[in-house]
Amino acid sequence: MDAAPTSKSDGGSFRSVFRDGLFAGQVMIVTGGGSGIGRCTAHELCHLGARLALIGRKKEKLDAVAAELRADNARADVDVFACDIREEEAVRAAVAAIVKRFGRIDGLVNNAGGQFPAPLSQISQKGWDAVVRNNLTGGFLMARECYTQWMADHGGAIVNIVADMWGGMPNMGHSGAARAGMVNFTETAAVEWAPSGVRVNAVAPGWIASSGIDTYPDWMTPVIRGMKREVPLQRLGTESEVSAAIVFLLSPAAAFITGDCLRVDGAVPNARRNYELPKHDRSQPWNGFHRATTPNVLREE
Repeated sequence: MDAAPTSKSDGGSFRSVFRDGLFAGQVMIVTGGGSGIGRCTAHELCHLGARLALIGRKKEKLDAVAAELRADNARADVDVFACDIREEEAVRAAVAAIVKRFGRIDGLVNNAGGQFPAPLSQISQKGWDAVVRNNLTGGFLMARECYTQWMADHGGAIVNIVADMWGGMPNMGHSGAARAGMVNFTETAAVEWAPSGVRVNAVAPGWIASSGIDTYPDWMTPVIRGMKREVPLQRLGTESEVSAAIVFLLSPAAAFITGDCLRVDGAVPNARRNYELPKHDRSQPWNGFHRATTPNVLREE
């Protein structure tokens, strides 16, 4: 069965598995907060009492999510900061503005990123650099500025969103290299920043029924629709399942977890060519996001 969400809701409340008020008074930054996993995570963190700073390149998308958050929660304290995370000075200024606006930074969800499908032989240096700057350099800059401007003296938690890149990423080699680099950065930062009380972890989503899959070209449509057959759980994941992993790593329950990478992928990297995956519908998805929608590419099956 598919894990794709159903219809959109114009209000209501996120159904989180975590206790109410978990992040009351805490300030969380979510990059790439204008869509997909970032949007879902912002909703869950807000539901749990966090004050939110949303970062992205397109202010109108951030404003739309902020409006949703305020519509769903009268107590929502959210602000938006348009910023290209690939630009060092822009990142430095955005983090400074967040500290000025909220007075603290407790957590960073390093979610912003992007890529395009292409074989390695057809990726130009410009295309390679753009993806690596998006998925590696930008995450480094955000983490470094949050650390130097606040967390070094006060502690905090950072969750870097990477990807299911184990065993290579054919047709996404630029992204795979960048994501692997971010995992290594996560492991290094966890050691260097531990004396400041800063935990650094990563979450690696697999194939998720998120709005991002609607951005790929038409030739990817049959590939996307057939992906669930390559997953041992025989479905795609939901945005809520990724958000729950992020929230866990930000929470006190993960106080002794740092330098780790939590896969949310239905065991795809563990599947082997010599083992035929049985078809089944036994895996029940978790979808607590009341505003989730089914990606268009999955609606026409």
